[in-house]
Amino acid sequence: MRAHDPATPIIPTPERAAALGLRLKQIRKERRWTQGGLSARCGVAASTISKVENNQLSPSFETILRLAEGLGVDVTDLLAPSSENAPKTRRVITRKGEGERHDTHAYVYEFLCTELKTKQMHPLIARLRAHSIKEFGPLLHHPGEELLLVLKGRVELHTEHYQPVTLAEGDCAYLDSSMGHGCISADDQDAIVFWVSMVTER
Repeated sequence: MRAHDPATPIIPTPERAAALGLRLKQIRKERRWTQGGLSARCGVAASTISKVENNQLSPSFETILRLAEGLGVDVTDLLAPSSENAPKTRRVITRKGEGERHDTHAYVYEFLCTELKTKQMHPLIARLRAHSIKEFGPLLHHPGEELLLVLKGRVELHTEHYQPVTLAEGDCAYLDSSMGHGCISADDQDAIVFWVSMVTER
């Protein structure tokens, strides 16, 4: 995979976006579940599952987590193809710009260390594409906790129960992921954030 310069916007390819939908469909069919059956297990609408599988929708990280939980797989099994010949490892290194990328309307994610399965934490770099909370849409929420560190630009953090706060480069925040949350860029340029999400059981 070609290295990516963080100063350059990440532009996902249709092939990359379609890969997640194909993996989702493959795993679902291996379990002999209908889209409605998976919907009942993960709480994601069957219509949404259909759109993801048919490359008509880029799911949020929250939706990816719910789909993975419903399927009983690790998040990285949806984001990157697994191989039976992959070495068993307890250490993984991701070189700059070589993570697994996934885009949504609000974020462009670069998931790190995806070769290591059943992680307790999900590290990623996110480019914040939304510049207003209206553009961002409804706040996200999922089980777990997360930490974010601003690498570039300024970030406006929105959460339930608290007033929005602006974070500058080098600032970090730790939060309960079950609380509605979302980040937008506070400047004209997209901001970049290092993010670690720890998913816990519902």
